[in-house]
Amino acid sequence: MYKTYLLLTFLLTALAPCLVRAQDIQANVTVLASRVPTTVDHKVFNTLQTALHDFLNSRNWSNESFQNNEKIRCNFLINVSSAGDNNSFQASLTIQAGRPIYNSSYQSPLINFQDPNFAFRYAEFQPLEYSDNRVQGTDALSANLTATLAYYIYLIMGMDFDSYSQRGGDVYYQKALNIVNNAPDDRTITGWKAFDGVRNRYWLIENLTNSKYTLIHDAYYNYYRSGFDLLYDKPADGRTGVLNALNMLNTVNTENPDLMIIQFFFEGKSNEVAKIFVNSDPDEKNRALDLLSKMDPSNTNKYKADLQ
Repeated sequence: MYKTYLLLTFLLTALAPCLVRAQDIQANVTVLASRVPTTVDHKVFNTLQTALHDFLNSRNWSNESFQNNEKIRCNFLINVSSAGDNNSFQASLTIQAGRPIYNSSYQSPLINFQDPNFAFRYAEFQPLEYSDNRVQGTDALSANLTATLAYYIYLIMGMDFDSYSQRGGDVYYQKALNIVNNAPDDRTITGWKAFDGVRNRYWLIENLTNSKYTLIHDAYYNYYRSGFDLLYDKPADGRTGVLNALNMLNTVNTENPDLMIIQFFFEGKSNEVAKIFVNSDPDEKNRALDLLSKMDPSNTNKYKADLQ
């Protein structure tokens, strides 16, 4: 149900009449709270949705100038699961972002990820504040609301810039790392520390800033600039570019099994990556299937259905 919902909101984002145009991103925010009892006034979630929409779309997250058709399209779905004392909430956060493919209307998913541990405080009409120089703010739970959203915006920016130029996203990954290093601290806040689990905000940005894994950035660049962006004019060359990107990822995966970034990559790409090899010769299909099955075994049957 949520996957269908997210796909629809992603496609309709550009048509939303209330969108405020920002310099660099075009973000849609949805707050759901069906599991929160009616003892909590649900108007606060409508106010929160509007406040977060304005927070994301009214700021300049980069120093670059974007044309309207270049804005990075993204969606944030906050599914509030419970309410606590003093306007505190627990939620999951689903993040989607797309990247347009050259000579087509297709948006390739850069990110399709759910963060299950999102704790925050919000009182109706509370001002939303964030500064890269003061990530922790004055109240940890209030600061965690904006810090988490800012973290994912910088992650989206980094991946988008990586997809257009080699290592182009480094400055944004460093901004996300700054948030991790200075994250709000409270007993109810998780996801920012290495010991909070093996798949969280800490490990994701660690993988993207660790010099041991620099081939990941080359893989993202090749996947798009030498791969998907060539598919319209030079489909054979585009498939070769994607296959080269998969080989790079496989090198990283072989040397460093179970990295979060590899799983993260396929959470966004599993529905599209095999389909471009449907018209390949048997040898290329087999090579693609072998690589995909090694790195993303949970989707092997899906890949076999496309390539066998």
